[in-house]
Amino acid sequence: MKNIYEKIIEIQKGGQNAVVCTIVNTKGSTPRKTGAKMIVYANGQIFGTIGGGELEKAVINNALERIKENEPKIFRHDLLHQHGMCCGGTVDIFVEPVMKKRKLYIFGAGHTGKALAKFSVDLDFETVLIDDRKEYLEDFNIAGVNKMRLPFAEALQLLPFDEQTYICIMTYSHPVDRNILACCLKKPFAYLGMIGSKRKVEMTKKMFSDGLNISEQDLEKVDMPMGIDIKAEGPDEIALSILAKLIAVKNNVTTWEKELQL
Repeated sequence: MKNIYEKIIEIQKGGQNAVVCTIVNTKGSTPRKTGAKMIVYANGQIFGTIGGGELEKAVINNALERIKENEPKIFRHDLLHQHGMCCGGTVDIFVEPVMKKRKLYIFGAGHTGKALAKFSVDLDFETVLIDDRKEYLEDFNIAGVNKMRLPFAEALQLLPFDEQTYICIMTYSHPVDRNILACCLKKPFAYLGMIGSKRKVEMTKKMFSDGLNISEQDLEKVDMPMGIDIKAEGPDEIALSILAKLIAVKNNVTTWEKELQL
């Protein structure tokens, strides 16, 4: 049987939403003591226990609320007065959403793609570098970077996408980039960006709005040209400018553009 820590890792890698409820302080008589943990899933199912009875029912409700808010919170429970439990103590329970692993999909294993993959592994991204060219992937071996050598259309069918997915498109071909972008626009994501010049970006917007009937509002969700404008030169600097934008999105920073201009 899996322990609670294995379950947490399973949640981080999977698609389920869940929270961990941990007793952080007790006073008086309580069914369980400091350190007891319970996982509550979005469907109300649990793994482990923090004491059972009316207390556990209330904590499950607290947990489901935290899943919706996606923010941690400490709840104090008076067992006698709130829940009619004769043990009569008080319990402080820290309810914390399980943060899913952030996935970074890099389409294109050119110089900039490899540089971005190399830098990303130290920043808690689960990185996948995707290309259909064997020679571009076989000599790139960085611990923590997963390589996928497949036609891009096939890779898109196999990769899982969710609200913690970061997508960077930088292949060897403008039409290929656009095909990948068109597919990814239909997927859930935290970030979607495509590398390219201003002319490439304008042409892409026009082609998408005219030929694919993709709205201007949907195209505004795409970061293109990709990254923060720091006048970067060379693959490493460009990769760092992209990574800085990914971090800004991850941390929900919206003022970086104004600060950069000051």
